[in-house]
Amino acid sequence: MEQCIFCQGEIDTARGVCRSCGRAQPTKVGAAVLTAASAPISRCARCGEDVPGGARFCPTCGEPFVNAALPTPPAPATPGAANGVYELIDTFAKPPARDGTASAPASSFTFLPEQHLLQDVSVITDDGTGSSSSTGALSVVVPPLHHQVVTATLKIDPSARTLQQAQAQLELAIQALEQTYPQTAGGLGITIAWGLPYFQRYIPRLGKQSYHFAAWTPYPDYLPIDYRASQAAGKTVHAILDAITFPSDQPPPGYSGIILEANDVAVLLRSDSLAHIQAGMDALFGTKPGQAGWLFQITSIRRGFAGGGFYGKQSLPSQMARSARIPGAEYIPPTAELFMGFTSTQHNALGPGVIANMESLPGLTDQWPYGYFQHGTTMHLSHLFEDLKAWYEGNGPINFSSYADRVRATFRPGLNVPAGTQTVPEGPAQIVNAVALAKDLKTYGVVGHSAAIQPATRLPQDVTDNYDNFYRAGTAIPQRADFNTLDNPFFYSANPQQDRYSNEPSAGLHFVVFVPTSDAFHRGRMAMDGRYPDGTALKLKPRAFGMGFNAVLTTTHRQNFLVPPRAHRSFPLAEYLT
Repeated sequence: MEQCIFCQGEIDTARGVCRSCGRAQPTKVGAAVLTAASAPISRCARCGEDVPGGARFCPTCGEPFVNAALPTPPAPATPGAANGVYELIDTFAKPPARDGTASAPASSFTFLPEQHLLQDVSVITDDGTGSSSSTGALSVVVPPLHHQVVTATLKIDPSARTLQQAQAQLELAIQALEQTYPQTAGGLGITIAWGLPYFQRYIPRLGKQSYHFAAWTPYPDYLPIDYRASQAAGKTVHAILDAITFPSDQPPPGYSGIILEANDVAVLLRSDSLAHIQAGMDALFGTKPGQAGWLFQITSIRRGFAGGGFYGKQSLPSQMARSARIPGAEYIPPTAELFMGFTSTQHNALGPGVIANMESLPGLTDQWPYGYFQHGTTMHLSHLFEDLKAWYEGNGPINFSSYADRVRATFRPGLNVPAGTQTVPEGPAQIVNAVALAKDLKTYGVVGHSAAIQPATRLPQDVTDNYDNFYRAGTAIPQRADFNTLDNPFFYSANPQQDRYSNEPSAGLHFVVFVPTSDAFHRGRMAMDGRYPDGTALKLKPRAFGMGFNAVLTTTHRQNFLVPPRAHRSFPLAEYLT
């Protein structure tokens, strides 16, 4: 019996669709279909619906199951193929020591229902130097060394049949990768995010009635609703929004303005191994049999790195910036996680667990308890240039050459931090509320970046989420996955003139962050400019020397995406088209 690649149900070979979940299968499905142990129909413990034996997810509610069958992996790609300047990374840094499960065979690995969360992350204790220490008291997450984002538009027609075939082909390609690589830094993190243009152009209405939607539900009514933003606006506001500009936006020289992008899809790949990332590129964007590249027209490739110095060796940002002769690079601390010298992934500064899921925080969206996008989130992606000369030496009127000024700009004024400290405590006890922020401004005439955003990005009170996880007041909500780059602005651009592409290396940041809704990101980004949801505005110009470190950043590109749960990551909602 030929089996569905989504639920392992029986396929109607005459029509090429699954009898259980109704999804279209890849062409010549018999040659590529998954092999699963035949098992009787079981019942989903979550929603009570019948589930075919061997299914990886419940086709009704998306509940993940353990020990489901996976496809045979593709042949491995050539390690490090076509990595250009980033091939230097492999000569500079070796993968950090991680827990054994980080590189365990994926066939024995249980994947989370969330596709945006890396599992089995390493956490070190840091004594403030940015490196692991037996006497350290600050918990720091060790990020993957290598990061890559690929944006694309679709090059397939919008018919239901074509989209359902594409859905099946993409899922098959991802599952083949997951047979080899767990969702860890030692394996390969794969996150598929979808832009509003995909939903607008390809999912104009849902033809089928389902557990989640009424028949003929039109765009955008099937998208998740952000209750908080809707209440504030007095109208329905969806959880995924178009990107916007902000008060401190100032395009770099040569740019007429911030480019608000319109990609259909973005794929984030993360790993300690460039070879693993290349395998992901081959599977998802290659054009050989079983690969999914025929679906996509790549618009950009964005590459970069983070960390490498947590165990006392010279970090990738320090080594890469020096090798590229970036102005100011010689001042980057040797073990710094990022170009600007301070630790970015302090455990207390990152949203814990599932806090950034759409459905987790009570009353925030309509996705609890059984939304189609439950276990999903939203992702913001942008590129920024960083003026390291101004940050470390001074560049005309912009001068943060004093270590004390860099501490003030990054965190808050008035901190007594020993020179050279890279990891400054940012737990709930150090949180700055609106009252303290106003006092800082009155006392010192300046505010710090971290302090400015905290009133909008930290929980204002203790919260127990919908999964009974308890979070203290001051807990961070955003889950950042940003990384440094030498792209200018991208490693590859399909439209070099529009993107102002150059092959001259430039210090920058590909900013990636997961938040429950796009409005949550917009609130945090406005707070970075001293503008708050209650109408409060700090009496500082958004790019003033005293407004955090805004003066050394210039944004070039920006877009928001919806990240579905793992069960619906491949062409979400296509199964409901007719």
